[in-house]
Amino acid sequence: MKDPENLKSMPYYPILVDLQGKEVVVIGGGTVAQRKIETLLEYGAVVNVVSRQLTPMLNRYLEEGKIKFLGEEFRESYLNGVFMVIASTDDASLNHRISQEASKKGILINAVDQPSDCNFIVPAILRRGDLLIAVSTSGKSPAIAKKVKEDLEDQFGLEYETLLVIMGNLRKEVLSRGLSQDENSRIFHDIVDSHILEAIRREDWNEVASILTEKIPFQLSSDDVVNYLKAE
Repeated sequence: MKDPENLKSMPYYPILVDLQGKEVVVIGGGTVAQRKIETLLEYGAVVNVVSRQLTPMLNRYLEEGKIKFLGEEFRESYLNGVFMVIASTDDASLNHRISQEASKKGILINAVDQPSDCNFIVPAILRRGDLLIAVSTSGKSPAIAKKVKEDLEDQFGLEYETLLVIMGNLRKEVLSRGLSQDENSRIFHDIVDSHILEAIRREDWNEVASILTEKIPFQLSSDDVVNYLKAE
């Protein structure tokens, strides 16, 4: 058996979690909690908040029904049946107690700036539509993770979002042709390895259609490509 004392030094197992409709409790109502809540809402979580005070924006979310308010003081019962907990108060001892209670219940817990009280950490995220790039330093330096993410923003522009929409629609049509797995793989890799991204950056849909037609077993026009994008 591995020494429990060494487990915290091991790298985290990367995983993407579906939060759509999942109950999440956030303890804290300051600017850090607000950032966490806004990300949770973006990914479809049902957010419940515990805090003595809320930022003006969180008050607005409450009035609009985007979040639920449980109370001013943390109670263990607030964790019953929830999927995830975020402890983001400025009281380290309270965050630690929340972590302990969540761990007893087998709940995912993140205590902001307290890695030893977390069983998961939140990476820096770069999103281009359905393309999601997560950068993590295993909790050692969120500042470095943020810097790497910012460096990647120039490398992975909005053209990747567009290409992914095209590829998602195109994949359905190619797979419906009944080609071999090897042939399908060759087609998709040839498209990705082409200069299609440059054509998308220029919004040259005629060129995009020409590139695709060279790689796939059927004809595409620029109107077909534009319709792919409208269908998303």
